[in-house]
Amino acid sequence: MTTTHYAQAFTKDQCVVGLRVAVNILEKWQASSEQACRILRISRSTYTRAKQRDAEWSVGLDSDQMQRISFVLNIHAALRLVFDNPENVYGFPAMANNNDFFNGRTPLEIMSQGDMISLYETFRRIDVLRGSQW
Repeated sequence: MTTTHYAQAFTKDQCVVGLRVAVNILEKWQASSEQACRILRISRSTYTRAKQRDAEWSVGLDSDQMQRISFVLNIHAALRLVFDNPENVYGFPAMANNNDFFNGRTPLEIMSQGDMISLYETFRRIDVLRGSQW
């Protein structure tokens, strides 16, 4: 017996919308373009196109890239639940953190290492801050 795994297919429109939202959040978090590209695993040209709000374009992203976008959106949602003020919602990812996991580094530094484990572990540490508010 064989098991066939089907990857979730996303439309190019869904990819564009998700990518633009994630890029917008990363910019508000003060991520450099290099950090954003590593976090989302996209090219510099795709990042530049995603920032051009009025440009008509389409992009296909794989499930890894869409999962990275999901982590960015979920981290943002957790920060919005934890903090009442925009300065902390958008500033926290760029702040040095002395938690054992971060060890004086910023969440952006950890996430921009580019591997999925660093992104997931950053999400997990931030998600814990919200407690059981979901």
